[in-house]
Amino acid sequence: MTQRPYAVFALSAENVPLVFPPPVLARLRETVDIDAALVAEDFTDPRVKDALARAEILVTGWGGPLLDPAALDAVPRLRAVLHAAGSVKGIVTPEVWRRGIAVSSAAAANALPVAEYTLAMILLSGKDLFAVRDRLRADRDAFNGWGLLPGIGNLGRRVGVIGASRIGRRVIELLRPFDLVPALTDPYADEETAAALGVPLLPLDELLRTSDVVTLHAPATPETRQLIGARELALMPDGAVLINTARGSLLDHDALVAELRTGRLSAILDVTDPEPLPAGSPLYDLPNAVLTPHRAGSQGNETARLGLVVAEEAARLAAGSPLAHAVDPAALAREA
Repeated sequence: MTQRPYAVFALSAENVPLVFPPPVLARLRETVDIDAALVAEDFTDPRVKDALARAEILVTGWGGPLLDPAALDAVPRLRAVLHAAGSVKGIVTPEVWRRGIAVSSAAAANALPVAEYTLAMILLSGKDLFAVRDRLRADRDAFNGWGLLPGIGNLGRRVGVIGASRIGRRVIELLRPFDLVPALTDPYADEETAAALGVPLLPLDELLRTSDVVTLHAPATPETRQLIGARELALMPDGAVLINTARGSLLDHDALVAELRTGRLSAILDVTDPEPLPAGSPLYDLPNAVLTPHRAGSQGNETARLGLVVAEEAARLAAGSPLAHAVDPAALAREA
């Protein structure tokens, strides 16, 4: 690879200035030759043909094209794909690996705001804030700000983390300053991993039975589809809260609706299946369900963190150093 390789943006054009604001774009241009006004959203567009023929690096992201054999044929000099987003599953095909093209992802950076969102929801749900908000809206004259409410609070609350993913591990780290008691379940984690995180490693059923909050951070795979169904929900103790910021397919939504209608549990869902939910879904109206529209991941100024990861990876490539966030194709099936 040349000292200052030629790179092309291959993502939604509207996202380029968000993910690469001027300071981050300048950092990227220190080590690669790239034109922010030239974005290859469609590799068959004749306006990008010459640029793709020269490109050694593709900077991909949300809205980027699928890198199938036909797309890759348009980029014959391609050596690396630097993904300014989380999972590469939506753009990378096996042909990328067969051609020996290196792939890097900013998934570690995208994990940070998801973990922060999760922490916020754990703490707010412990104070029953969402139900209190609704009661205050419904009966503004009945508010008593000095009343002490039994059955709420975050002291000693047990938090069950499903999945030792980047986000799951970060959630455990963020919980350390608080008087919460986290535990972990993950079929691919061992006792050494759990010990390093400072949490017990439990079977799924035991974690569900013993947790006041259960937060999902597992990948979407055939094995994890509807991982949490009617049987699993029934194991959770009365008053428990289920948080999902991972993938909607991990959860049986029909079973969840049935359980929520009893009033026994609460749920905070940033992802659903399908996404978005149909307008008639009961989850919009159930008082013990909180829905947010896939907002836990990088938003606003947080997206610049993703671009910075790409800029740093490009610098490593230009220097001939290994990528810090290389994607392992063997492990991709077990990742989000």
